[in-house]
Amino acid sequence: AMFFVYVLMASAGSAVGSLVIYAIGYKGGEELLRKRIPPERFEKIHGMFERHPFWSLMFPAMLPPPTPFKLFVLAAAVSEMRLTHFLVAIFSGRFLRFFLLGLLSLKFGPGFVQAIREVFQRHFYWVLFLFAFALIFWLYRRRRSARRKLTPAI
Repeated sequence: AMFFVYVLMASAGSAVGSLVIYAIGYKGGEELLRKRIPPERFEKIHGMFERHPFWSLMFPAMLPPPTPFKLFVLAAAVSEMRLTHFLVAIFSGRFLRFFLLGLLSLKFGPGFVQAIREVFQRHFYWVLFLFAFALIFWLYRRRRSARRKLTPAI
């Protein structure tokens, strides 16, 4: 009965807890971030946040623990992401993650969620690859469908 309340509380707690890392990153996190990751990766992440700040933080917020989420939070702060967008992105990503995990736990039991966690931990790069492939395929089909609608039939 309290399922939805728990999901909301966990999502809000995660967003508020990330404010500490955001403050560190906003005050001087660029040097910290540059020490932790290679320069080309820093430029890539910084570019992502310049183009799509919300999505660049929301998607990592949905991913399970092997994902270096604090790195993305620091990158958002270094990119001077607006605080409201920062909080909404983390809240949205965590909400979707916790909601899905809660539904899976209710439907299949806690053992199922543990099995999914083990798959992500053992085969993280394969799962990420499959997700990226599915996303690219979906975007390709969407763009192709849009082109068909624009070209007149002869």
